[in-house]
Amino acid sequence: MLTLTGVGKRYPTGDRALTDIELTLPKGQVMALIGPSGAGKSTLIRCVNRLVEPTQGSIRLDGTELTKLSGHKLRHARRSMGMIFQEYALVDRLTVMENVLSGQLGYVGFWRSFLRRYPQEAVIEAFRLLERVGLPHAIDKRADALSGGQRQRVGIARALLQSPKLLLVDEPTASLDPKTSRQIMRLIRELCAERELAAIINIHDVALAQQFADRIVGLRAGEIVFDGLPSELTSEILTTIYGEEDWDTTPEPMDDEVSGDEATNTAPINPPYARVMSTIEVGAAR
Repeated sequence: MLTLTGVGKRYPTGDRALTDIELTLPKGQVMALIGPSGAGKSTLIRCVNRLVEPTQGSIRLDGTELTKLSGHKLRHARRSMGMIFQEYALVDRLTVMENVLSGQLGYVGFWRSFLRRYPQEAVIEAFRLLERVGLPHAIDKRADALSGGQRQRVGIARALLQSPKLLLVDEPTASLDPKTSRQIMRLIRELCAERELAAIINIHDVALAQQFADRIVGLRAGEIVFDGLPSELTSEILTTIYGEEDWDTTPEPMDDEVSGDEATNTAPINPPYARVMSTIEVGAAR
């Protein structure tokens, strides 16, 4: 369980990004953060994993006070928090498999990761995850040869290789077309259900938040102005979050057929181990 109590963030300029944030996120719940640009959504996510330092308040994950940690203890705690980035954060010159295995950095250390010496069980799990996200055929492709949707799938697999308790997802669909956006959100939702993962998803698309989240939290100017079920998100509440707009306009239905290179490959996996093992040294973790 994740609990935020009185969390605030003020920058040295005096600008306040977050004010007295109170949230409790139970195991298995998918929560969407919505709000206008600059509302504090990304800052909130980054305060949880301490990429941004909160200036006040308490952040506890399964009883551990994250704001008090530093050094090795903080690195150890970050293993429990998988991060999925808007711009993917992949290393373009590395293969898909190598990028996924970088999710083991918190377990094997920098030099073992740099030298590509991973435990055999980590490599096997990486194969399984790439099959699950629909990319078993792309393990030896360079990351810069992938489409946006494929790159995000690699980022998801990398985050899951950490065996996290919590997923922190920062605008996962911002660079994707509408159809691929739905596929990525559906995949995240399914994986959270399969693994009983809690997730905080910062997302601009309100319709996607309503469709795929269990709970929606609306931020405005760094404060929570709504916290409830997707079905409770009315036009009046959207106006409170975003300001005046015609929220009753209904878009045309969208075909949701899975197509092209974003389709999930359901064929049995037959990993080309020889090609992968030529670049990855497998051994027992030390």
